[in-house]
Amino acid sequence: MAWTWQFEDAESRAVDGPNEAFSSQSDAESWLGQSWRELVAKGATTAILAEDERTEYKMSLLPAAGG
Repeated sequence: MAWTWQFEDAESRAVDGPNEAFSSQSDAESWLGQSWRELVAKGATTAILAEDERTEYKMSLLPAAGG
């Protein structure tokens, strides 16, 4: 089982990001925690975590409004 990230911009268009595969969900999430600022700088606003072909979840990379 491989865990990977895909990235989208505000219009749900694909954004190129590192094409890394992780052996666990935890490793993938740790990597995103360290890399999200660089991804936002490249135009990504959403990260999608997938296990093989199944989408686990989709999340915003932008800070919460009003915080």
